[in-house]
Amino acid sequence: MSARIAVLLCALLMAAPAHAALESISNPEAAAGLKEALAKGSQIAVDALGRPDGFFGNAKVRIPLPESAQRVERMMRSFGMGAQADELILTLNRAAEAAVPQASALLLEAVKKMSVQDAKGILTGGPDSATQYFKRATSEQLRSRFLPIVRQATAKVKLADKYNEYAEIGARFGLIRKEDANLDDYVTRKALDGLFLMVAAEEARIRQDPAQAASALLRKVFGALH
Repeated sequence: MSARIAVLLCALLMAAPAHAALESISNPEAAAGLKEALAKGSQIAVDALGRPDGFFGNAKVRIPLPESAQRVERMMRSFGMGAQADELILTLNRAAEAAVPQASALLLEAVKKMSVQDAKGILTGGPDSATQYFKRATSEQLRSRFLPIVRQATAKVKLADKYNEYAEIGARFGLIRKEDANLDDYVTRKALDGLFLMVAAEEARIRQDPAQAASALLRKVFGALH
């Protein structure tokens, strides 16, 4: 939604009587339209990531080895272990791809629980206010859902265990950041980052072209404003 539309929607939600055409549209209708738009947008983000190459094939969200461990990766490649390094990186991304579908139900639940006040905040807030709402409402639960799936996926590659073993030692001596010392935690964090990046992209798309991306109810609102 452009800034102009956001201002007009704010006026609508505050029941301003400026336009007679808006009288047939209630605050709950406007909130319901927003909910439908966000439910659709969040599902598009989940679908884009929760499939083969959803992470690995997308340069914006592809998960590399932790930055502080990339020196080890370069050493592996210099010793002819490029295939093993590639396998490990692919595994990180496959783990994230396997975990992300768990987000669908939680994001939808967050949309359903959204109050009219929440909707007002999103419509009149910053360009990523919906994404920030999702982060506040779902991050902890998403992490709890993602981590066991990531752990199961990385367990299939024994090199991940070796990484964790050596990374823990490296972290003690300050060679690897503590938060990067466990691959499962790292991948879970990067999976969440990637998910919310895609959710933000969908939010931007909805704001830029609401008539195309949003629900029939929200189109009804926009139609009344013209």
